[in-house]
Amino acid sequence: MTRMDPIAEQLRLDGPEGPDTSPPRRLLARLRAINPLFAGLVILPTLLASLYFGFFASDVYVSESRFIVRSPEKPNLSPLGMVLGGSGLVGASEESEAVTEFLGSRQALQTINQDDYVTRAWGNASIFLVDRFGGLGSDTAEDLFEYYLDKVAAEDSATTMVTVLTVKSFDAQSAQTINRRLLEASEVLVNELSDRARRDAIAFAEAELGRARQEAQSAALALAAFRDREGVIDPELQASAGLQMIGKLQDQLIAAQTQLLQMQTYTPQASQIPYLRTQIRNLEREIAAQTAQLAGGRGSLSAASARYQELVLASEYAEKRLAIALSAFQDAQAEARRKQAYVERISNPSLPDDPAYPRRIRSILATFVLGLLAWGVASMLLVGIREHKE
Repeated sequence: MTRMDPIAEQLRLDGPEGPDTSPPRRLLARLRAINPLFAGLVILPTLLASLYFGFFASDVYVSESRFIVRSPEKPNLSPLGMVLGGSGLVGASEESEAVTEFLGSRQALQTINQDDYVTRAWGNASIFLVDRFGGLGSDTAEDLFEYYLDKVAAEDSATTMVTVLTVKSFDAQSAQTINRRLLEASEVLVNELSDRARRDAIAFAEAELGRARQEAQSAALALAAFRDREGVIDPELQASAGLQMIGKLQDQLIAAQTQLLQMQTYTPQASQIPYLRTQIRNLEREIAAQTAQLAGGRGSLSAASARYQELVLASEYAEKRLAIALSAFQDAQAEARRKQAYVERISNPSLPDDPAYPRRIRSILATFVLGLLAWGVASMLLVGIREHKE
């Protein structure tokens, strides 16, 4: 490739009449002398960044709040948990994670935007077209959610269990209001989760108590019906009394038989012998009747005793189960009270008095530095390509 002589090049720029010293031509000549690659990767982006961050970019205010989800149930060995442990309350990690997930959900956005407050705060015409919601794109619910995720952040610390909620908006009042609404929605969520856990625990224990009470009542009614039907109160006690009576009758029978034997031996003609024989027969019949009543057939006490013992065991088992269910219900109520979790604010949503973004000078310098890096890389690539072609 033939390079043009420097003098001829200068003559070409100056024209046949000599150098043109007019300012427009000198400026045009200098602009032509600038490397196009440098202009496209460094100068132009820096100019655009200077225009945007210097004149057009809207101020962004950041409202911050801090809170902790506390519960008297779960132990926590974190430093903040030890400090808060004086009241017997510690951080509830599960509820805290649930709150963090909620703050990044569509449900949270719908809750705080029921009156379109968020849409108006982020999409009003006073905000620069590039920055505001729906300025260069659509304004659908999905687009609003993506915009919401860029403006709201919730970070929780694994050591202190404190959640930091930050909200960005284009004026201080709306940033604080949105932060407050999210915090209130989080409190409602934790209360609902706590109430649901308590209701579920108590409802299960209450259902078990109801079944145990029904079984105990059924067992008691079955035992009472058996007593009414069989005409017995306690077969064992009645059998014991019957055995005692049989024993007494047998003693009387032995005494009568002994007396009869003596009279037949020594006074065979005694007038009391027929009476004693009649008494002995009556005693024997009575003993046989009492014995049959105790263990003589289907209507005897021995036959009723097996069924009675079965009903008594069922009743005792039902009563013990009722006592256990009642104790479990009381424990469930106490456990439900211990499971109560709630949000405690460490710091309320702040009202910023100065915009945090954009960082105008830093952003312009960052654009310039990145442009220089891109220009350097592109220049080396072009040199490599030229050398490869040559």
